[in-house]
Amino acid sequence: MDRAQHSAGRRRFLKGAALAAVPYALLPAPGAGALPQSDDYPPAEWQPAGSSNYTVSSRPTTYAVDRVLIHVTQETYADTLAIFRDPLKAVSAHYVVRSADGHVAQCVREADIAWHAGNWTYNTRSIGIEHEGWVDQPAYFTNALYEQSARLTAAVCDKYRIPKDRAHIIGHHEVPGTDHTDPGPNWDWVRYIRLVNFA
Repeated sequence: MDRAQHSAGRRRFLKGAALAAVPYALLPAPGAGALPQSDDYPPAEWQPAGSSNYTVSSRPTTYAVDRVLIHVTQETYADTLAIFRDPLKAVSAHYVVRSADGHVAQCVREADIAWHAGNWTYNTRSIGIEHEGWVDQPAYFTNALYEQSARLTAAVCDKYRIPKDRAHIIGHHEVPGTDHTDPGPNWDWVRYIRLVNFA
């Protein structure tokens, strides 16, 4: 090969290599813009509650976890997260499930005690799961919400060896001393417990 051919071949090679590299250079770095994930339940996004809205603990060493409490927010998903961040609200839950797509946010680590039950004993022994919606608007209880919440509840029950039944997966209205009615009469308990058991 003469010198002119070698030089032209090398230029073509370098030009091709440069063009091949361009798409990779334009891509964001791995993880750029990714939402932080939960350590307890990897599918969940980490959206921490304000540190004055829960009690730091080391469950299940300090307290046994033997219940899952089902709540309905009576707020939008975004407003619920904002309330949990507000240091003046003195309220939180471990998880929030969005209505439209079943997206799960974790707000309090499972080892810590969220303030969701309105009863200290139940707070210490339970994982609280809020669901976006209103008790009198069943359209908020979408297939995605039920399915993703059931997967979360099944994972919690498996982790803490909680039976997947109505004696251990309860509504906020079943907590002694509460004045709450959630999840309300439109929550399909039969469907939900079935989904939890098949998750």
